[in-house]
Amino acid sequence: MRFDVVTIFPSMFDRVFDQGVVGKAHQAKLLDFRIHNLRDYTETKHQIVDDAPFGGGGGLIFKMEPLVKALRAIQDSTLKSRSILMSPRGRVLTHTIAQELSAYEQIILFCGRYEGVDERFREYMDDEISIGDFILSGGEIAAMAVCDAVSRFVPGVVGQKEAPYQDSFSDGLLEYPAYTRPAIFEGKSVPSVLLSGNHAEIRTWRQAQKLNTTLQRRPDLLKKARKLDHETP
Repeated sequence: MRFDVVTIFPSMFDRVFDQGVVGKAHQAKLLDFRIHNLRDYTETKHQIVDDAPFGGGGGLIFKMEPLVKALRAIQDSTLKSRSILMSPRGRVLTHTIAQELSAYEQIILFCGRYEGVDERFREYMDDEISIGDFILSGGEIAAMAVCDAVSRFVPGVVGQKEAPYQDSFSDGLLEYPAYTRPAIFEGKSVPSVLLSGNHAEIRTWRQAQKLNTTLQRRPDLLKKARKLDHETP
């Protein structure tokens, strides 16, 4: 799978994709990360990519010419491609959306800065994505999160192929608590059911823990799950 990221700060991505399972998949050529400097798509001497907004107001806006030129140069017509603008106005990234995006062969991510992009550029995009209801200095960190989340669904990236489908949010709930050796540490014991060897009881316990943890920490997820249940014919 190929990720193309367009930014005015390409050095922010130095070595980001060289670590962990994503790094190993990158080295194995399961993932292809290409970082593009938006300034390379300008024709001006000083590589200017922004300008003041019409109508006045603070901040600068990314200009149409370099944005569209970059998109047309990067998009590969031989691949199943999706172009995405990282934007606080976009749909919020979820486990389901990450899985949805993994079906594409090329993901192109545009990282906004300053006061954003010329509004007309949104018409050239297939999608807009946010990673939450807060503001970052730019779209780079958000783009990194999208790349990492989507990569986990690419076959071969995660050692256990079923793992991404068992993580928190895979079934709308938070993940159950996990323990490892030693069984007792400073008087704190691992739940006895996990040491029992009874896999049916362990599955029941884990499901109960998922429900309880979600109820305590993210009750909004349970409300969404109940709503979906009601909507199911």
